[in-house]
Amino acid sequence: MPFDALSSTLAPADRGNRAATRPVALWLLTVASMVWIMVALGGATRLTGSGLSIMEWAPIMGTLPPWSGAEWQRLYDLYRAIPQYQLQNAGFGMEGFQRIFWLEWAHRFWGRVIGLAYLLPFLWFWATGRIARPLLPRLGLLFVLGGMQGAIGWFMVASGFDEGRVSVAPFRLVAHLSMAFLLYAALVWTALGLLQPAAAPLPGLAEARRPALRRQVAWAFGLAVATMLAGGFVAGLRAGFSYNSFPLMDGQLVPAGYFDLAPWWRNLVGNIATVQFNHRLLASLALLAALGAGATAWWRVPRSPARDRVLLLTGSVLLQYALGIATLLYVVPVSLGTLHQAVAVGVLTAGLLALHGLRRPSASPP
Repeated sequence: MPFDALSSTLAPADRGNRAATRPVALWLLTVASMVWIMVALGGATRLTGSGLSIMEWAPIMGTLPPWSGAEWQRLYDLYRAIPQYQLQNAGFGMEGFQRIFWLEWAHRFWGRVIGLAYLLPFLWFWATGRIARPLLPRLGLLFVLGGMQGAIGWFMVASGFDEGRVSVAPFRLVAHLSMAFLLYAALVWTALGLLQPAAAPLPGLAEARRPALRRQVAWAFGLAVATMLAGGFVAGLRAGFSYNSFPLMDGQLVPAGYFDLAPWWRNLVGNIATVQFNHRLLASLALLAALGAGATAWWRVPRSPARDRVLLLTGSVLLQYALGIATLLYVVPVSLGTLHQAVAVGVLTAGLLALHGLRRPSASPP
């Protein structure tokens, strides 16, 4: 299974004393929670059109917001030169510009805070010998990937300055979102491995059901992740503002124009009808898989932390599915759209917890 490969890739090599590694694990979980907030902020930034309000990438100097009237005017003049202003926000004035500017500035500032929240404790834990040597390369790689995420973010934003565009390129948006999910998953999985190095036994006959249940959870988790990435294309194309009915799309199960673009593969990433239908289909498959895993855990596994984690995954997928329908029917209000993106990280968390709780007892402790 592909998620067994993911487990071995992310599983920490540290087998040291749990008391010594617990602070490291709590630090990683704290950073992960900050990434979760960052994903929610990113959703609000995208939905309000704020992401293109800052035309410069200044990792150091951009930490401070503009305070003088002259600096505000300079930034506003830069913004007025891009298509989003000319085609969508023309004439909304300095007050409107400042409103979207502050949200994007907060998004970027929070990213810098996350960098410091990772780097400074990492250096302290390293200097005090709390990080086992085999774990150092992975933690160093996570810091590098976090820096790359900032660069990918700017690469995404820069696409919105192209002629005729009022938003960022969908492919770049999905790349940015995928990196955020990867970083979050790596942080959480590594922390879980430090907190629980060995797989916990399941009670009674349930031990024999562990491999089958884990496969069910892996399928549900994989389909949920695929749904999230498909949702990135929905967001990039603003496809949620079309076909605002459920379960049918303009009265049809499969919308007209599903294969309008040529070559055919362009429909998968550039056709609003196709992208939204695929997102719905993947979400429905993920829900069915999660319900199946939950039913197996409920009826065939005695009460245990592992069973509770599977049921948490089922509940989180069900909640996310309902939120997706509500977001669609209400034509993507900022509040629901932001919540939908934030709960996606909750589904990711529940899936990681369930997979971690169902590891094979004979596997190397993470």
